[in-house]
Amino acid sequence: MEIGQKVTEALGRLGLSDYEIKAYSSLLQYGAQTAAEVSRQSSVPYSKVYEVLGRLESKGWVESDVSRPSKYYPKPPDVALQSFRMKRESEYKNYEDTIAKELIPIYEKRDIKERPEVWIVKGEFNIMGKVNEMLADAREELMVALPGDLSALSKAGMDRLADLMSRGINVSVLLSDPSTARDIRSAINGVTVRVRDGMFGGGIVCDAKQVMLLLGQSAAKNPHVAIWADHPGLAMFAKSYFESLWAGAKTVS
Repeated sequence: MEIGQKVTEALGRLGLSDYEIKAYSSLLQYGAQTAAEVSRQSSVPYSKVYEVLGRLESKGWVESDVSRPSKYYPKPPDVALQSFRMKRESEYKNYEDTIAKELIPIYEKRDIKERPEVWIVKGEFNIMGKVNEMLADAREELMVALPGDLSALSKAGMDRLADLMSRGINVSVLLSDPSTARDIRSAINGVTVRVRDGMFGGGIVCDAKQVMLLLGQSAAKNPHVAIWADHPGLAMFAKSYFESLWAGAKTVS
C-alpha cells in the first residue's frame, strides 16, 4: 500500500526529502532490508541510498544492525514522531536561549518606546502567540470572555489556565456556549466559569493592564483578527465591561 499524498506532504513539511520518504515507506511495507533492497523497492538510486538511510537514521526514523550487509529497520511512526518532536523542541530551546541571551539586552538597552500601544493581530497562530505572552505576564488576574463563534479558539487557549491558577492567579472565564463551559469547568479544577447570552465578540483582560479583543473572522476565507493593547484606559474599560457581563451571567457548577 502506497503512502497517501497528504501523508507524503506532511512528512515533507517535517523535513524529509522525497528519497527519504520513499525509503521509509519501503521499509514500512516490506520490513527490514539491506540498502540494496531498499534501493530496488523504493527506486532510490543505489548511489544515494546509503546517504538517504543515514539521514533517516540520524533523524530517528530508522535503525540498523551490525550484520554484513547491514539491515535497516523502520521505527514505528508514533515512536519516530515522538523522537522527532523531542529533538525539534530541544533544538528550538537552544535557539531560543541563544537568541534571547543576545537580543533581549540590546532591546532593553535601547529602551524602545516608539512601539504603538495598540496592535492589530491577524491569524489564529499570531493571536494565540500574543495570548500566550499575556498569560506569561499575568500576575494577579485573568478575565476571559468568548462567544460561541470563538469556542474553538477558546479551547486552544485553555491549556495554560491550570498553570496560572497554581500560581495563585485568579482566573474567570465567561462563555456563551454551555457545552464548552462545562468542558472547561470539568477539565480545570477550581476555575470559575459562567455562561451568558448576548456577547458580541470576545476578549481577554490581564491584570487590568493588557487587553485582547477577539473579532473573529470577517469572511470565510479571511484570518481571525484581534486587537491587542496595553493602554491603561482601554484595559480598564475592558475590565469594567467584563465585570458588567459577569454580574449577569450564570455560574457553571
